[in-house]
Amino acid sequence: MAALRFEITCQSTSCNARVGVVHTPHGWFDTPAFMPVGTKASVKGLLPELVKRTGAQVILGNTYHLMLRPGSETVAHFGGLHRFMQWDRPILTDSGGYQVFSMSDINKINDNGVVFKSIIDGSPIELTPERSMQVQNELGADIIMAFDDCPPATGALDTEQAARLDLAMDRTARWLDRCVAAHRRPDEQALFGIVQGGTDLERRTRCVEQVCSIELPGYAIGGVAVGEGTEDIRRIVEHTAPLLPAERPRYLMGVGYEWDLLMAVRAGVDMFDCVLPTRNGRNANAFTRSGPVRLRNACHARSEWPIEAGCDCPACGGGFSRGYLRHLFLAEEMLGPILVSLHNIAHFQRLMAELRQAVVDDDWARLLANWPVLGGARVAVADDA
Repeated sequence: MAALRFEITCQSTSCNARVGVVHTPHGWFDTPAFMPVGTKASVKGLLPELVKRTGAQVILGNTYHLMLRPGSETVAHFGGLHRFMQWDRPILTDSGGYQVFSMSDINKINDNGVVFKSIIDGSPIELTPERSMQVQNELGADIIMAFDDCPPATGALDTEQAARLDLAMDRTARWLDRCVAAHRRPDEQALFGIVQGGTDLERRTRCVEQVCSIELPGYAIGGVAVGEGTEDIRRIVEHTAPLLPAERPRYLMGVGYEWDLLMAVRAGVDMFDCVLPTRNGRNANAFTRSGPVRLRNACHARSEWPIEAGCDCPACGGGFSRGYLRHLFLAEEMLGPILVSLHNIAHFQRLMAELRQAVVDDDWARLLANWPVLGGARVAVADDA
């Protein structure tokens, strides 16, 4: 079979939202899809079977971290990432390009690639488009990302910042050419290109033209949620998503709050990932339809309520009270982060399922009524529905 096949099964008549299915060598997943992040070949603290129980159909792994430990050659020895971590559904790996941004204080970048200081022992590690492809080929994920240059967020551009944005766009396009040439498993792994351009919409348009001039199985919007505010994220996504090829899956990288997901789905985005569900879960912060619940707060000490009534996740469906969960965190018991992480992932999977249904029914008002946390998006949806 082809590395990836995407079918659109429903298109909204009131906006650019669509429902579809992505087929990969390790099965299919529904879109719009939210991918839990398994940075180091593990969705932190959670058994794969429990992640499946949340409704997750596809997860994400991190090339940079897996390259350092245990090493992609070791993962290949075990038959690839799916067998290594005992996840038999689709996997996407990022390219390591995000670390160009997030670890800028310990790296040096030039046209050839990036030299990092290893976070393990401080030794220099070079990551180039060719090395990123080699590592991802050895990891064996179903969807792999091109190595890109992700610049920091900017407001009003001065001359130096504008030059940095232009360099990042052109470098991303040149590196994509090198990734395509270095990709050794195109029949088994779908390579996605990434659009950069900062908050400048003209630059976003130009980068779309550069990246989409190469025919690929899918395309991503990168360089978002790296410091911009909600309104800038909206401007970028609503401008860029419709410019990407309609017949290919569109992936918005690293964006995860509920209102951002709604906005992006309505703009035509199909795939998402974010660390928020598990990171917040490990810190006693739970997501609900009505907004966040901070379980360390004293008001929950004797609460017999679950995190959210009606939720069937292992925490709520298992009968664990807010009072008990608060105790687990205060006592530093590992079960607390596990249960709240599972709840949070299930929360986002439920949101995606109801977003898909909203597209099918073209009924955004019901979605908003069922999800008060989306209240900030109410006017925008009502105005153009």
